[in-house]
Amino acid sequence: MPYLRVENLYKIFGPDPKRAIPMIKEGTSKEDILDRIGCTVAVNDNSFEVEQGETFVVMGLSGSGKSTLLRLLNRLIEPTAGDVWIDDINVTNATAEELKVLRRDKTSMVFQHFGLLPHRTVSENVSFGLEIQGVDKEKRKEAAYRSIEQVGLRGYEESMTGELSGGMQQRVGLARALATDPEILLMDEAFSALDPLIRTEMQNELLDLQAEMQKTIIFITHDLDEALKLGDRIVIMKDGRIEQVGTSEDILTNPASDYVAAFVQNVDRSRIITAQAIMFDHPERLVSAKDGPGVAIRRMRKLGIESLPVTDSEKRFKGLIHIDDAVGLQRQEKRTLDEAIDKEVPTCSPDTAVSELLPLVWDSHLPVSVVGDDGKLKGVVTRTSIIAEITGPEHNGLMDGKGEEVDNA
Repeated sequence: MPYLRVENLYKIFGPDPKRAIPMIKEGTSKEDILDRIGCTVAVNDNSFEVEQGETFVVMGLSGSGKSTLLRLLNRLIEPTAGDVWIDDINVTNATAEELKVLRRDKTSMVFQHFGLLPHRTVSENVSFGLEIQGVDKEKRKEAAYRSIEQVGLRGYEESMTGELSGGMQQRVGLARALATDPEILLMDEAFSALDPLIRTEMQNELLDLQAEMQKTIIFITHDLDEALKLGDRIVIMKDGRIEQVGTSEDILTNPASDYVAAFVQNVDRSRIITAQAIMFDHPERLVSAKDGPGVAIRRMRKLGIESLPVTDSEKRFKGLIHIDDAVGLQRQEKRTLDEAIDKEVPTCSPDTAVSELLPLVWDSHLPVSVVGDDGKLKGVVTRTSIIAEITGPEHNGLMDGKGEEVDNA
């Protein structure tokens, strides 16, 4: 089961919000509903799921409903209709006591404006949630110091928050959220008020922390670059509705609507699209060392290429065999390819960005072999496919209708 589920969630502000739902289902626009019954549709029939340990980014322009959606998840705002489940708790139907436990123990929030207590030290601010939980003073202090060190503020534990820069204060806010060891972090435009350089530092800090802690994070932003950098998956919202949910690659390569396509049209795709997305993984595009030179030669001639990746019997990558070397082995009546495998060849991991592949092929026409952490060959990226991706989707005519390359890479 997903850790967080949202099912047909609505939030409508106004004098008679329930009356707006049938109108929405009939196709009445948000503007017409406001004119006719004085209700504002903030969240409109949203459904999605979030896995445990996932960073789930909700993004959209101002007024898209993203911050309202976040506050519906822990019922800081009462929903008009629909359900929110966190683990096995139906948040929408939870009692006051269940909500108190949920907000105190399972979730923590980090806001755009830090909300720090100016009369308290950094450690006292960080331990505030634990104080509310009734945790012993010494244990509070120990947990606070640990969280402060996690966010890179060691040495500032007893400083007053007013003595800190904006970026440092946001780190205090993050440490406070982490101190209670919540299962879910709800982050509402957490880095939006920071200068660009500090904002980048905080994004990197969050990525490092998440790699270590594996929290479930719901992160709200209006910045597409931030969403693409942080999100395992991204939601794009417009007028309270979800336009698309998917990975960065899903959204860039298969936008679900004209709005999403326009939203991402200026993104540098080469920083987001990975080797895995453009690699060829057909079995014919590799050869086993034990297959011998005859098999390698026939395969290269059939594909119209001059080299092939070579693997062992368990598909672990060994290097490339070039056509001239294979012909030489055949003339010597060799039965395997081992003596002629070229091991000084470009390789990358499946999640290597396309922008990082270009230097590997700039002075070479050799394909880049995509190798997993287990040493096994996952596929091959050719020079042509890299250049086609970098120059833009409009140039992908370099591929024929079967996904094969027209020219010899």
